[in-house]
Amino acid sequence: MKEYQTITEVSGPLVFAEVDEAVGYDEMVEIETPAGETLRGQVLESSEGLVAIQVFEGTEGIDRNASVRFLGETMKMPVTEDLLGRVLDGSGNPIDGGPEIVPDERQDIVGEAINPYSREYPEAFIQTGVSGIDGMNTLVRGQKLPIFSGSGLPHNDLALQIARQASVPEEDESGDGDDEGSEFAVIFGAMGITQEEANEFMEDFERTGALERSVVFMNLADDPAVERTVTPRLALTTAEYLAFEKDYHVLVILTDMTNYCEALREIGAAREEVPGRRGYPGYMYTDLAQLYERAGRIEGQEGSVTQIPILTMPSDDITHPIPDLTGYITEGQIIVDRSLNSQGVEPPIDVLPSLSRLMDDGIGEGLTRGDHGDVSDQLYAAYAEGEDLRDLVNIVGREALSERDNKYLDFAERFEAEFIQQGFDTNRTIEETLGVGWELLSMLPKAELNRVDEEFIDQYYVEDESETVEASAD
Repeated sequence: MKEYQTITEVSGPLVFAEVDEAVGYDEMVEIETPAGETLRGQVLESSEGLVAIQVFEGTEGIDRNASVRFLGETMKMPVTEDLLGRVLDGSGNPIDGGPEIVPDERQDIVGEAINPYSREYPEAFIQTGVSGIDGMNTLVRGQKLPIFSGSGLPHNDLALQIARQASVPEEDESGDGDDEGSEFAVIFGAMGITQEEANEFMEDFERTGALERSVVFMNLADDPAVERTVTPRLALTTAEYLAFEKDYHVLVILTDMTNYCEALREIGAAREEVPGRRGYPGYMYTDLAQLYERAGRIEGQEGSVTQIPILTMPSDDITHPIPDLTGYITEGQIIVDRSLNSQGVEPPIDVLPSLSRLMDDGIGEGLTRGDHGDVSDQLYAAYAEGEDLRDLVNIVGREALSERDNKYLDFAERFEAEFIQQGFDTNRTIEETLGVGWELLSMLPKAELNRVDEEFIDQYYVEDESETVEASAD
């Protein structure tokens, strides 16, 4: 290793140094300050005679007298099955008071792209226990399904609920049992969260026992922004190891991607790059794709990596570059709604603008109450009609509506109060979710259920006892 004392400039989280040899992109760097402190960094840009280094711990204490050593390798994550149950900082160092990690191997955090030819199409159900997701926007193993939220909304509570409750059936939907014996794990990557939020996360993980099957990465708001760009890559490297070498089904929850993108913008400004939309780097789409596309299944492998990235939309603007680019890359979105939250609905998921593009491939007939897709479609149609009628009521009043329209209005109210509303501590099986759905659909006349097979209507439609008594009296 060569050692240099040729730092020419310190700008924000970046250090610029002159070199007389070729230095690789992403190469790891050690910087020793005049006070004797050793800081870690990574080569961000390398040109002839000059390198730009992003420093993970921040550049405080670095001056022109500091020494720079290039280590000749990229950043690697020490991985082992023993990581389950551990809490690490944003750079992958243990912060739970436990022993040092003794890795089985060390893997490059950039990962290896999955060959599209080797990808297995995602079509196996993950049960989150949340009706608004399982029933209406089903999560599928190997999918990337983000949650779009807003500042002050309870997306953290929803993330914790999914982390606690998420599970995979012992057998897949086809009943061939090819997933039997596969274990389930959760990788939780937090970026730029406050200490208060971190405490809430850890209290919930420990209280519910979810920590035993989880690996937690914590990057706090007062940690360096550069570390924030590394945290999701460490989390995904761990997930890939557990999935493709230890046959786990892994759910990766990343929150908050907005903080991650702000770190990209801060680094781009320090490099004096030409900004793109709203000041974000022009390469942000590529950068996000490098993270999101690490979800998937591989033919011949039992395990899978499923992602739920969470982001807060600035000013609740879904056209903002962060949700906009995320929507292009991922397979749908779950929308957390401010008006439902103000009504006390928990979790406040607005199912109408939400979408899971792979839902149709992960659901169907089986042990559920009829065909899942038909029931979901009928619930969507009925709730959408009720929502439209709410706008009409504001103009003409409810008395001007027909009996049929009033039933749809009642359906929309009960749908929010009984189907979406379940609290953050209730874990519903898919059977229970579809059972609630059938109870609500039974509010409507059978003739209105034009999206469900008659066989299932005869089997699951709940007759109104009062109407049955009146009919028999007639």
